[in-house]
Amino acid sequence: MLSHTAKKTKNTTKSDRIIIYCDGACSGNQFLNNKGGWGVVLKYKDKIKEIYGGELNTSNQRMELTACIKAIEQLKRKDLPIEIYSDSAYLVNCIQQQWYKKWQKNGWKNVNKKAVENKDLWQRLVTLLEKYPPRRVSFHKVTGHQGIQLNERADTLARLGIEELS
Repeated sequence: MLSHTAKKTKNTTKSDRIIIYCDGACSGNQFLNNKGGWGVVLKYKDKIKEIYGGELNTSNQRMELTACIKAIEQLKRKDLPIEIYSDSAYLVNCIQQQWYKKWQKNGWKNVNKKAVENKDLWQRLVTLLEKYPPRRVSFHKVTGHQGIQLNERADTLARLGIEELS
């Protein structure tokens, strides 16, 4: 697995919250030997940090989850509100609608009594989120490829993750 920290940039907006945009991408998602990438933009006050990486033989959903996990792993503070933005309905709906609680209760089986896909990543994400006070972390769905600057940058970083696997 590749992982990189990209340049840090300045932004003039001040805020007492951490903003995260995360995105995943997969080239050849339907084929064996595909390439996936994940990208993250973390913003706190006037600081922006970018990270990205890639994996072989993966899926778009795995890369979406990996981006979110990698973002949360970067955080050093637990006392600030955290807003996570993603264009992945899979990620955002699961957290907002608390699908994972039903999965846990059912032994990580979905409503069809089949094993939850990406169970390893969901468990990792849930464990990370449990380290934060209730309602400290919020998830927000954004529409991809609609000119939202930080979302577009997260997408670009995810594609860099794929390119560097070549």
